[in-house]
Amino acid sequence: MNGLLATLLLVCIASPFLLASAKTQWHELDGYTFHDYAKEFNKRYEPSEIKMRREIFEARLAKIMAHNRDSTKTWKEGVNQLTDRTEKELKTLRGYRKELSTVLPYRGMAMRWSTDIEGLPASVDWRQKGIVSPVKDQGQCGSCWTFATAETIESHWAAATGQLAVLSEQQILDCTPNPDQCGGSGGCGGGTAELAMQRIMDMGGLSSEWTYSYSSYWGAAQQCKFSTNSTPAAAKLKSYVKLPSNVYEPLLQAIANIGPIAISVDASAWSHYETGVFNGCNQTNPDIDHAVQLVGYGTDSTFGDYWLVRNSWSPAWGEEGYIRLRRSSAFTCGTDIHPGDGTGCKNGPPTVQVCGTCGILYDNSYPIVAH
Repeated sequence: MNGLLATLLLVCIASPFLLASAKTQWHELDGYTFHDYAKEFNKRYEPSEIKMRREIFEARLAKIMAHNRDSTKTWKEGVNQLTDRTEKELKTLRGYRKELSTVLPYRGMAMRWSTDIEGLPASVDWRQKGIVSPVKDQGQCGSCWTFATAETIESHWAAATGQLAVLSEQQILDCTPNPDQCGGSGGCGGGTAELAMQRIMDMGGLSSEWTYSYSSYWGAAQQCKFSTNSTPAAAKLKSYVKLPSNVYEPLLQAIANIGPIAISVDASAWSHYETGVFNGCNQTNPDIDHAVQLVGYGTDSTFGDYWLVRNSWSPAWGEEGYIRLRRSSAFTCGTDIHPGDGTGCKNGPPTVQVCGTCGILYDNSYPIVAH
């Protein structure tokens, strides 16, 4: 086992909930050193990588502290298990490929949406309804799209049946081919919730985590092992709904009235978010690269309206695994000039328009469960 692998394994084994609650907070970073960081996060390095990791950590810490000194910022940054990782390593935490949503034939359910948002609750948090499972950790695999999908099906299945089943990301990862080679080949190379939900419908359902457990933490997909006998479906879909792209009201209505939503975002600036209402994405040229779960919305007494988003980078990240993104009906739009990130899409457009903070309004969907 090499040093980096040992480092990551130790972080994985250590209780993520303990890290989330006990780690050094943003206001405690004065005098914080690389030695402190390595000890706090159980880091173990090969001698050949110590210098590189130290330099990465120190550069990041300087940026984090400079950010936190800026009183105009509405969120704080902090150290976490990602602070010593290279940009390439951080990119593996994402893996969404937006091109899939622009070229796949839509097989979901058609819905009509109004622009009337009067009468909606002032705030919504589906965690309080008992239909949101604990925060998970995708590890070194670009499997965010499978987590966003499985988590959202979990929530809708729980709302329909009263049973909060933890479902298999690995089945989606292993068993969802991408013959069009759009944004890669699927698996740890990326995909979308819509692609996943279509495939789950074709397979006849999604297994539980207990019968088809997650084994791609270190970055490699496995052979498909789904079987109605050995890994029977724990939840089934009859359809799914794709929300209108770049429109505010349908997303607000859906999260208020229907349940959690699988959403796509530009998470390239999220790595060191710790707390507050985040508004730090590139709004001119956002790069949609990550799939997560929207679980609610609300209003911060100091920083205003926000979307409540669940990530899959463990509870040690952010607000115990969550981030609040700025929410506004007067949203801005930008142009994603890299829709071919990764291996690209042979039929994909050269650019796409995305709207809302971190592109949150661009590509969102939820399942219709069969129970």
